Amino acid sequence: MESATRNNALVEKLESRSIKPTAMRLLVLEYLVQKDEAVNLSDVEQHFKNSDRTTLYRTLKTFEDKGLVHEIHDLSGSAKYALCADDCSCAYPEDVHVHFYCNSCKKTYCFPDRSVPSISLPDDYHPVSGDFVINGVCPTCRN
Repeated sequence: MESATRNNALVEKLESRSIKPTAMRLLVLEYLVQKDEAVNLSDVEQHFKNSDRTTLYRTLKTFEDKGLVHEIHDLSGSAKYALCADDCSCAYPEDVHVHFYCNSCKKTYCFPDRSVPSISLPDDYHPVSGDFVINGVCPTCRN
């Protein structure tokens, strides 16, 4: 029964963002829910070895387009994805928060409870998104 309850919660999470709950989307969402760090496409591919790269990419992009995940650009050189909070609208600057990139293990962590200070730009610049990444060493790598 526990598995059915978890599956229902995943279906509800997808449907709340107007995403059709296909089998692959449910599997990718379940994978993302279990991660405590942001993941890139290669991470998802490694986990779903028998799945098509294009399908996985399209799944992540659908999640991003519908505000279920946000994309992070850190020093790794590839985009990473992390689940958004249920009340996130991925609006700039309201939903911009701090990310931490570990220089040692190369993991990126979200800190949605740490907001980014307001940044004033000249009037003719109109931002639509932003990344705020702090680099350093995570607690696991420090020990």
